[in-house]
Amino acid sequence: MTNQPPAPRPCRTCPYRTDVPSGIWSQEEYDKLPPYDGPTWQQPLSLFLCHQHDADTEGARVCGGWAGCHDGDHLMALRVATATGAITPETAEATRRYTSPVPLFASGTEAAAHGTRDLHAPAPEALQAMAKIKRTRTHLS
Repeated sequence: MTNQPPAPRPCRTCPYRTDVPSGIWSQEEYDKLPPYDGPTWQQPLSLFLCHQHDADTEGARVCGGWAGCHDGDHLMALRVATATGAITPETAEATRRYTSPVPLFASGTEAAAHGTRDLHAPAPEALQAMAKIKRTRTHLS
């Protein structure tokens, strides 16, 4: 099974979106974002997939926020995923060309800083988003 290209717009809880409340994901999830800002040779080898689906399930796709935030021509994960068959060349090209229709942070570092700011005291909007994620993820299991 290969991963699909990004959705037309990053999901409503994407950690790269500027309008998503702070603190809805765990510290571990936010820690994954900044390494993709580095030079190609230092970046993670794994694709950053949308949190709406587990990686090994039908419907798993490249995260639109990740694709829109980072320069796909310099993402090591895209090169590795294409070479290993985790994505098709068409999906790699769609990821490289992706433009988000909603505002995104300029870097994984900025997205992580925003996301972790309220991690220990999430606002009511963040608590609502977390409850929705939990319902969605439970439903998908």
